[in-house]
Amino acid sequence: MTSTVAKGTKLAGKVAIVTASTDGIGLAIAKRLGQDGAKVMISSRKKEHVEGTVENLRKQNLDVAGTICHVGKSKDRESLVQETLKTFGGIDILVSNAAANPVFGPILDTSEEAWDKIFDVNIKSAFLLCKEVVPHMEARGSGAIVFVSSFVGYAPSELMGPYSVSKTALIGLTKAMSPQLAGMNIRVNCLAPGLIKTKFSEMLWKNPNTGFQQDFLNSIAMKRFGEPEECSGTVSFLVSDDASYITGETILVTGGIPARL
Repeated sequence: MTSTVAKGTKLAGKVAIVTASTDGIGLAIAKRLGQDGAKVMISSRKKEHVEGTVENLRKQNLDVAGTICHVGKSKDRESLVQETLKTFGGIDILVSNAAANPVFGPILDTSEEAWDKIFDVNIKSAFLLCKEVVPHMEARGSGAIVFVSSFVGYAPSELMGPYSVSKTALIGLTKAMSPQLAGMNIRVNCLAPGLIKTKFSEMLWKNPNTGFQQDFLNSIAMKRFGEPEECSGTVSFLVSDDASYITGETILVTGGIPARL
C-alpha cells in the first residue's frame, strides 16, 4: 500500500533532520514531512545516495537539502547539525532512524565487535545526536524527537538478539529522556515498526518459499508485510502539534503483531 499526500501546512515553518533517509522507512518519513510542509535535511553515508534523493524529492516540489552523515562519527553528526542550521536556520524536528545489524544468527555466536557496532550506531549515536540537537531546539522554544525502534524491541528475535536488545534500549531511552526534555518544551517519542518491506529487512520477507516467512505472516493479524509509507504518517503526527500532549511513548506499527514487554 502506498499513499499520495498533497503538500500541506501541518509542519509549515518547521525544520527536520532525518537520518538514514535515502531509502526505506527513513526516505518515506522524510518525504512525508516534506509533504506536510517541513524543510527536511536528508542524510546517509553515501554521497551519491544523498544527491539522488535530494534531486528526486525536489522534483516533487519538496523543500529539502542533503549531507553525508555516518551517525557513528562525531564529526559527521556535528556537520549534519551545522549544515542544517546553515541551510535552514534552525532545527525543530529530529527523526533518528539510522541502524546497523551486522549479524544474523544465535545470540551466543555474536562477537564483541558486532555488539559494539550495533550499540554504537543504534543507541549511543542516537543519544549523542540528540545532545547535539537539543540546544538548538531549546533556542527555538520547542522541538520534537522520534527514535525509530522496532517491534523486536518488545518481542526480541532469537536470530537478531543484539539488534533486538538495542531496539529495546531505544524504547528505554525515550522514557529516560522525556522528563528532562519536557522541561525544555521538547517532546520525545518512539516508533516501533513491524516487518516493513525494505532492503534492510529483505532477508525476512523477500523469499516467499521459506517457512520462516510464512511463520512470520501467520503472526501478523493483517497477514501482510508493511510498506515504508505506512510508518511515515505516524511520525508526522508525533512531531506535529496534533501530538502536543504526547511524550515518552512508543507507537507500534506492525499490522497487529502481538508485541509488548
